Formats: sequence, structure tokens, C-alpha cells
Amino acid sequence: LQIYFLNSRFQQIVEIETLKRNVIQDRTIYEDAHIFAENLHDMALMTTRDHDNYRAIFDNITSFIKPPDLLVYLRASVPTLVNNIQRRGREYEAGIRIDYLSKLNEKYEAWINNYSLGKLLILDKDKLDFTNNPEDLGSVINSIEREINGLF
Repeated sequence: LQIYFLNSRFQQIVEIETLKRNVIQDRTIYEDAHIFAENLHDMALMTTRDHDNYRAIFDNITSFIKPPDLLVYLRASVPTLVNNIQRRGREYEAGIRIDYLSKLNEKYEAWINNYSLGKLLILDKDKLDFTNNPEDLGSVINSIEREINGLF
């Protein structure tokens, strides 16, 4: 299944690169590898052999693609993540366990602290409500524009 997701993400990247315009992508191919595949391996839901094969394919794919011009990371505490999940009300997310969210959050933090592929903007989702607060949304947009355009 993880290989399917990896291939799907690669197809998205190929499509995006042919568009010749700015695109916002919800999740990167890097997260699939550094967060989700790693977590599955840690939980013994992916064998070491499958994980090693996955990483080899991932490394091959990423050697041919361009990383994002800007990676926007929405840092959030586990309580904020839980609130977001509850607010969305998606049935398939209802059974997500707190310990699972905590583990993913730890993996995200470890990955983001070592991210070196390009520009990185970290936004504190615990303090920003850009969904409901126009001022926060404006602040986020300005931060993204500054990062993309190299201002300040």
C-alpha cells in the first residue's frame, strides 16, 4: 500500500511540474517516506525488507524531482490536532488514537528539524486560526509571499 501512495505522489509531482504555475500541495512525497512509512516500520506493520525496498525506491524517485520551492509546516500540538479532527468530523479519522498522533507528531518534528531541501516556513497552528480569523489568514499569506519572494 505504501508503494501505491509513493507512486501516486510521484505522479502528482510529474503532473505539477508540467503545469508551469504555482501549486499548493497538501502533503509531500517526503512526508510519505519520513513520517508514514517510518511509523509503519516502527509499529512492525512494514517489514524491514519492505521498508528498505521502499526507501530505495523513494531515494531513486527523489533524485529525479525538484523539491518544493517552499515547504510550509503547520506545527500543532496533539490537543490542536485532536480538535481539528473532531471539527472535521470525518468518520475514517474518528478512531485515530492519541498515542498514534503523538508518534506522528514526533516524526514530523524530527523531520522538519532536519529539513534542508529548500525554503521552510513554520507556522504555529496552536496560535493561528487562519480558517476562521481573517487577520491570521492575512498574516499567513504575507509570510508565504515574503518567503517565496525573498522579502525581509
